[in-house]
Amino acid sequence: MNCVGIDVSKGKSMIAVMRPFGEVVISPFEVQHTASELSELAKLLKSLDGETRVVMESTGNYHTPVAWLLHDAGLYVSVVNAMLVHDYGNNSLRRAKTDKKDAVKLANYGLDHWLTLLRYVPEEDTRLLLKNCYRQYQQYSKVQTMLKNNLISLLDAVFPEVNRLFNSSPRADGSEKWVDFVSTFWHCRCVSTLSLKSFSARYLKWCRKHGYYFSQEKAFEIHSKAQSCISVMPRNETTKLLVQQAIAQLKATSAALAALKQEMQSLAAALPEYPVVMEMFGVGSTLGPQLMAEIGDVRRFHSKKALVAFAGIDAPPCQSGQMDIHSRSISKRGSAALRRTLFLVMGIYLQSAPLDEPVYQFMDKKRSEGKPYKVYMMASANKFLRIYYASVTAYLNTLARI
Repeated sequence: MNCVGIDVSKGKSMIAVMRPFGEVVISPFEVQHTASELSELAKLLKSLDGETRVVMESTGNYHTPVAWLLHDAGLYVSVVNAMLVHDYGNNSLRRAKTDKKDAVKLANYGLDHWLTLLRYVPEEDTRLLLKNCYRQYQQYSKVQTMLKNNLISLLDAVFPEVNRLFNSSPRADGSEKWVDFVSTFWHCRCVSTLSLKSFSARYLKWCRKHGYYFSQEKAFEIHSKAQSCISVMPRNETTKLLVQQAIAQLKATSAALAALKQEMQSLAAALPEYPVVMEMFGVGSTLGPQLMAEIGDVRRFHSKKALVAFAGIDAPPCQSGQMDIHSRSISKRGSAALRRTLFLVMGIYLQSAPLDEPVYQFMDKKRSEGKPYKVYMMASANKFLRIYYASVTAYLNTLARI
C-alpha cells in the first residue's frame, strides 16, 4: 500500500509517497497548483503499484483544489484535521520543520491510521455557496458594527445622540432611518438654525422622499434636541465630508449584508431539509440559513453525538484511576460560527419562553437547578442539535424512499 502525504501551502504543495516500515517510494517533490501539474500528479499516483491513499491537512481554501482534482481523478483522498497531525510522531528533540518533513509526516500518519482514514467528499455546489455566503456575511457584520460605532462617535461631536431619536427597524435593503436622516441633516445646526415650522416642512418632504412615516411629534422632538445640542466640530465642508463619507461606507456595507442575506435565503430554500429546519422554533429567515450553512449535509455525521462534537459543545470525559470528573467545560473543538448561531437560537428560546417546546422545558429545568447562564444555554443547544439531527435525518430518509 502507498500513502501519499501532501503538505499544502498557498499555490504549491510538497508531495511524499511512503510505504510501511519507512520505505520511500518517491522522494519529496514540489507541485504547483495548476491544472496541468495536478493532473500529472494524479496520473503518477494512479500508476503506483498497490492501493494508494492521499492524506492532506485541512488548510482553509488552499487544500480544496488539490483534494477536489485528485478525488475527481478517482484517488482515495482523506482530508484530516491539522490538530490530529500536529503532535503525531514528535519524537525528535530538534523540532525541525520543513515542507518535506511535513509531507513525510502526513504520509506516515496515513499509514498508521490507514483503516480509519475518512474519504473526502466534495460539498455540493449549493451548500458550498451557502457556507461561503455566510462566512462573508459574518465578516461584513463585523465591519458594519465597526462602521456604525464610528459614525455614532463622529456624530457625538456634531449632532449628539441623534441616532437615539429613531427606533425604526432596518429595511430589507439594509437602510436605516437614522442613517438616512443624518445623511441630509448631518449637523445639529442644520436643524437648529431653522424654525420649527420650516424644519417640519423639510422633515415632511424628506420623509415622503425616502418613504418614511412622518410625525409632527417626532419633528418637534428632533428640533428640540438640536436646539439643546452642543456641537464640538464646526458646520463646514470638512465636517460634512467626514460625516458623509462615514455614512457612505456604512450604507454600502449594510446593502451588501442585505444582498447576502437574501442570497442565503434563496440558496437555503433549494436544500431538501429547508422545510423541516424552518419549522423548528427559534429558527427564522436569518438563523435558518446560517444553521444549514454551518452544519451542511447532516448525513455526513454518523450519529447525533458526532454533530454535537462538530459544534464543539460536548464535554469530553475525564477519568484516570480513581479520578472521575463529571462536570467539565465544553470542548470548543469545532465550528465557532455554529456555536454562535446556536447561542442566538437559544437566546430566542430564552426571550420567548415557549412552554410547550422540549428545548425550553429542558432549559428551564437546568435553570431551576441553579445552573449558570452559559451552562444551561449550551446544554440546551446540545439538546437542540440532537433534535435537529433526528428531525432532518428522518425527513431526508423519507425523501430517499420516495
